[in-house]
Amino acid sequence: MGELNARRGRVVVTPEHVEIVLEPAGLGNRFLALLVDFVLLVALAGVLAQISLLFLPLGIAGLVRGLTLLVLGWGYHVYFEIQHQGQSPGKRLFGLRVVDGRGLPLAIEQSFIRNAVRALDVLPLGYAVGALICLMDREHRRLGDIAADTLVVREPRHVAGDRRLTRERVFNSLRVPRVLRLVRHRVNLEEREFLATLCLRADALDAGARLDLMEEVAAFYRRRLEIDDIPFSGESFVRGLVSILFADRLPVQPRFSRS
Repeated sequence: MGELNARRGRVVVTPEHVEIVLEPAGLGNRFLALLVDFVLLVALAGVLAQISLLFLPLGIAGLVRGLTLLVLGWGYHVYFEIQHQGQSPGKRLFGLRVVDGRGLPLAIEQSFIRNAVRALDVLPLGYAVGALICLMDREHRRLGDIAADTLVVREPRHVAGDRRLTRERVFNSLRVPRVLRLVRHRVNLEEREFLATLCLRADALDAGARLDLMEEVAAFYRRRLEIDDIPFSGESFVRGLVSILFADRLPVQPRFSRS
């Protein structure tokens, strides 16, 4: 499914024969993201410790604090990897994301394994083992990443601001709360890259093939997203999805005419 290109990163070929390049994050950015998450964890743990002292005897409060720190230190990462598409606050700040080896969102089993092995990566002090393995691995993976087949990547930015995605239109009537929620929860990273690539390459396609492909893709996502009440053409529908998925990176939003 994927192979490593020393210059570009891991190259994944989708079933639609579209290449997706997963660029591994460098050790420096990973460390800074981890530092931010550590500070947040310490602050949260401090708040919980003060609360426990208010309501529990000193001895019991100490035991509760220890158990809370253990659960919090592990659960923090699992929560953000599963519920926030692989981005903890630290990773979001530095434009990083955890994905599985094919560029898809993490399965809960992968997140559990990845963070269980973190106990080895932190040895003997300050993530020394994890940092050493990251330096030795061509994709900058720590032991947890290798065990769970995950990868910390830079957020894809090559489609940012490319107006071919949206035709420079200024209004997108797909942008209603129900549709926004469905799109952002049911379209994964691999599919986002495919849809963006399709829009970018649309002009190079034969007119008939382009029409058929756009209609087929639009029909698939109408079913997936339970959207059958917006009478756009196939291409307008696909470009509307791409505009939503990359809205935070585009300077304008598209406008569609009914067809």
